[in-house]
Amino acid sequence: MKIVVDYDLCEANGVCMDVCPKCFRVEEDDTLTVLVENPGEELRDKVEEAVRLCPRQAISLTED
Repeated sequence: MKIVVDYDLCEANGVCMDVCPKCFRVEEDDTLTVLVENPGEELRDKVEEAVRLCPRQAISLTED
């Protein structure tokens, strides 16, 4: 699985970071950083929850 972020939609509000801090971090300049672009299966539930809860639907997953 690969995390894909549409940075044109992302508002860096931090919901994803709250749900899965191992994969997402909001920087001091209010930009989103994906810490783990290809997380392991052990993080799938958290990453899927972050995708689902993103207010702007800026995060998606692809299967590699």
